Amino acid sequence: MIFETIQDIISKQLGIEKSAILPESNLLTDLDADSIEAVEIIMSIEDEFGVEIPEDSIENIVTVQDLIDFIEGQAE
Repeated sequence: MIFETIQDIISKQLGIEKSAILPESNLLTDLDADSIEAVEIIMSIEDEFGVEIPEDSIENIVTVQDLIDFIEGQAE
């Protein structure tokens, strides 16, 4: 569920097929997001899941799985 929602957000933001977005996909190198797009993705995910990702955590979010792990950690 979390993964599919993140896939939807990234797909819309970057204009790419959801099937191209895997948990191990690197946002910048694999999905070709630039820094502005990455920030927009983070903001959309914060809005969707009702969480706030601190700036010091953002630098550690490199892959889609990192986003999933962060969201799951907030739900605990």
